[in-house]
Amino acid sequence: MSIALAKQATSIEPRRRITDVVMRGLCVAATVIALIPLVAVLYYVASKGVGAISWEFFTHDSSTPPSEPGGGMSNAIVGSLMVVGLACAMGIPVGVLTGVYLSELGRDSMFARTVRFTADAMSGIPSIVIGVFTYTLIVLHQRHFSALAGGVALAIIMLPTVTRTTEEMLKLVPDSLREAALALGVPRWKAIVTIVLRTAAPGIATGVMLAIARVAGETAPLIFTAFGNPHVSTSLNQPVGTMPVLIFEDAKSPYDELNRQAAAGALVLVAFILLLNITARLVVRRKK
Repeated sequence: MSIALAKQATSIEPRRRITDVVMRGLCVAATVIALIPLVAVLYYVASKGVGAISWEFFTHDSSTPPSEPGGGMSNAIVGSLMVVGLACAMGIPVGVLTGVYLSELGRDSMFARTVRFTADAMSGIPSIVIGVFTYTLIVLHQRHFSALAGGVALAIIMLPTVTRTTEEMLKLVPDSLREAALALGVPRWKAIVTIVLRTAAPGIATGVMLAIARVAGETAPLIFTAFGNPHVSTSLNQPVGTMPVLIFEDAKSPYDELNRQAAAGALVLVAFILLLNITARLVVRRKK
């Protein structure tokens, strides 16, 4: 009996090895195919934008006439930092607290299910619709474009991503940690803040950085809200230039100088987003 089983196992082993090799090869091939567009985009942006990056690019604004060299994107860089910073200040706290409610307090209540469904639905809404909504809500009311309106639009886009990521990361925290804290007499709110949130912090930070990376490249909502400004502006109540909008405007310009600036701006924006993603990975790995 044992001899028969050994012969059967010996006959099956080559087939298993062949299947394993074939499946590994298919996985590697699929990975390479998925990486080709990413590498192609990075190569194209780098090859077009490296030559246009200079000190003037970071220190001069876009008010320089397109027929003259020496223009830059300092106004767009400052404006993007302002708008994204406003979005983070509004979207991250609300998203994290909403995720805490869905995971720790509401759980399976009707209100929690409604909020969860709404967040999932919001994540699929096109960003241009968010821009039109914010335009109607704030810009028409104020009668002018502003950095504040741009920040609100990006915060709305960030909200569902941060909310759902926070909820899923908190669900991964073992219930034994919660039970141990409560058994020691720790108040529930303190157990959530000092134990549950601290344990899930790396995953939440990753979700937050991915949400920031997404909104940093949004163009359509900012056209309807922040609009643009050729000069550096630090006022929250005035239009500001942003990198995605300026890249869009320069890329369709007939002037070669503006086309080169658009490529340089795209390279800087891609580098910023890659830096955020790498930072998120390093944070998670260090915490582990």
